[in-house]
Amino acid sequence: MLGAIFVAACVLGSSLYSTSIVHGDTYSAKARSQYAKPAANIYDRGTIFFSSFSGKDGTETAAATLGSGSLVYMNPKLVRDAAATYEALTHYIPLDRASFMAKAAKPNDPYEELAHKIDPAVAQSISGLGLPGILTSKETWRSYPGGALAAHELGIIGQDAASSTVSGKYGLERSFNDVLLRPTVGSTANIFAQLFAGISSAAFGTKKEGDIVTTIEPTVERYLEKMLEQTSAIWHPKEIGGVIMDPSTGEIVAMSSLPTFDPNNTGAVKLVSTFSNPLVEHVYELGSIMKPLTMAIALDSGAEKANSTYNDTGCMTLNTKKICNFDGKARGVIPMQEILSQSLNIGAATIALKTGASTYSDYFFKFGFGDKSNIDLPNEGSPLTKKMRAPTDIDIAVASYGQGYAVSPISMARSLSILANGGYLITPHVVRQINYTDGTTEKVTPNKVGPLLKPETIDAVKKMLVTVVDTKLANGAIKKEHYSIGAKTGTAEIADLVNGGYYHDRYLHSFFGFFPAQNPKFLIFLYQVEPKGALYASETLTKPFDELTTFLLNYYNVSPDR
Repeated sequence: MLGAIFVAACVLGSSLYSTSIVHGDTYSAKARSQYAKPAANIYDRGTIFFSSFSGKDGTETAAATLGSGSLVYMNPKLVRDAAATYEALTHYIPLDRASFMAKAAKPNDPYEELAHKIDPAVAQSISGLGLPGILTSKETWRSYPGGALAAHELGIIGQDAASSTVSGKYGLERSFNDVLLRPTVGSTANIFAQLFAGISSAAFGTKKEGDIVTTIEPTVERYLEKMLEQTSAIWHPKEIGGVIMDPSTGEIVAMSSLPTFDPNNTGAVKLVSTFSNPLVEHVYELGSIMKPLTMAIALDSGAEKANSTYNDTGCMTLNTKKICNFDGKARGVIPMQEILSQSLNIGAATIALKTGASTYSDYFFKFGFGDKSNIDLPNEGSPLTKKMRAPTDIDIAVASYGQGYAVSPISMARSLSILANGGYLITPHVVRQINYTDGTTEKVTPNKVGPLLKPETIDAVKKMLVTVVDTKLANGAIKKEHYSIGAKTGTAEIADLVNGGYYHDRYLHSFFGFFPAQNPKFLIFLYQVEPKGALYASETLTKPFDELTTFLLNYYNVSPDR
């Protein structure tokens, strides 16, 4: 009993220190303004950091932090001479005369805001004027130093409608709100509530406050965003996005999509949907980037051998439905390699059917397609893969080349990582660690399942994908002499959700690649929805992939593997 009292006393002392010293300025500002609305403009919140790469060491740079300054506001009931007050204030802050006079003409309104984020020295000068009805108060706000950099991953905050609490609404601000949130304190009662909340947290293991350190590298993030902007300017897609990740750990180095926004200026966003992260929240049929996984299933199950051949008939009919190669042409008896080199639908369907529906389905779900990726970002889209639980021949055939089911881009990148990391299903994540305010640190250790494929299967598919880059992609123009790179493109038809079937003039382009292929450090996944002016992904995404690859090899000084 005595020991419990001692622990409680220590926690109480710690909470008092936190309340009076750590958060003292916040509480004092609230106490001075608790009779007026400005108290709602004072809040505290944890910091989110980027992980900057510099040589061998990483440094943390602020991605989302707290800005502070002053608010200038007016109590119209106390203003004596509105015109003179306006003239006096214009020497210190920009004001619209018509707007000011309209606010001043509200005698029953005790509170009107005039200017935000004012330098404290300027606010002090305004206070020194002694203008009746003109007041200043400290205010804090969420600041994103990088502007739109990694906006979808960082997210935004907002004030809850039912209270004055500021909480995360999108991105990491939402998924880690409990860690970043600091208690709102505006009265003595709330202060004591916070003190006892501290005791409760220590005694019963409830939530802890802290700062977030992400895996996002800002220079790489900036380069990816620039590349997406340049690509979008050429092909004008409805949506475009990309992910750069470590396929062995699931750490996301960069992640971005367009259209995007500046979280410092959310008022400029016209569509609320812009705040959503399509890489995580949307699901798509992603096309032929599935073919390497189909090849892996056929080889690993023993249905095919890497050096075997098959008879490509150009088209086939299954369950009364006809499917064909992209050009409808038959190739005759050709090697397995050509299924990936020429991206042949009939080749993928042939080896998938030979594998068998039950076996193919087992691998399909083992590769994670039936579940969410569990990325540490909110609102992940649920996969549409129900038909693959008891698939018909046509279901297996179209799934073999990435149609007939839909998953999120991050989920597909996760599954493709199996081919790069030795056969393991990893968990993609953007948070590396949490630094708690009590001095402790929690490092993120995501799940890793596997191996799901035999080493010889991985080696065979890697070799095939490297051959695609060395000999076929851009006719071998992006082959690098000292680095082996594996890659595959995808061009998917887009489903017509109104009339059924697929559009014949709308496509989704996708691209994935990893390098150095012998021991991959990076996996790049790119996609764009309904690009204009080109039919195939090889035309639109090969160049941005190549430029991203070159940048990463140089920036991280990656050792050659051949």
